[in-house]
Amino acid sequence: MNYSLLGVLTLVLGQPVFAAEMPAMPMDKMPMKEMQMEQSGAAATAQASGTVKAIDSQKGSVTIAHGPVPAVKWPAMTMGFKATPEQLAQVQVGQQVMFEFKNEGMQATLLSIKPMQQ
Repeated sequence: MNYSLLGVLTLVLGQPVFAAEMPAMPMDKMPMKEMQMEQSGAAATAQASGTVKAIDSQKGSVTIAHGPVPAVKWPAMTMGFKATPEQLAQVQVGQQVMFEFKNEGMQATLLSIKPMQQ
């Protein structure tokens, strides 16, 4: 048998085993700009809850640490969402919030955000 063919087959067929043994990387450490979020059809909308980590009025964004979002197949992570000045005025850093958003590719935009009753 041709040893080079055997070597190639070993590398190709053995690759899933090596991938399964790799340690997982926490989502909050991943460079989100390089991540490809798979979406079917038009913009997906979803609801989630989380904690406001930062507000950037200049950029019109809010950073939220949220739990898993099954509607868009997202794990728990911390990420930025586009927001209007009116939405940003409703929340403060450290607040627990409920929010609805639409996701188009790599851009998540808030549709609504409300502080949770404590």
